[in-house]
Amino acid sequence: MNQKELNKVRTVLSNHVGSRVRVRSNRGRHKIEVSEGVISEIYPSIFLIQVDDGLEDTMHTVSYSYADVLTKDVQLMLCS
Repeated sequence: MNQKELNKVRTVLSNHVGSRVRVRSNRGRHKIEVSEGVISEIYPSIFLIQVDDGLEDTMHTVSYSYADVLTKDVQLMLCS
């Protein structure tokens, strides 16, 4: 993993700010979490996703690093 790859992931995600995504995250010990949300903000080391809880319009913010995407601990799929 090098800086060039991280910049590529950052660029792709910055082009999709405001887009709805399905997030599949590996939480360790065979725990996989799947949720949907909107890419809300991009920062130099992390990005934020507003995730729907599915409970009465409640949302919370989850942050991930670009390295999580490169190591496939977090997988993002655009929702149509």
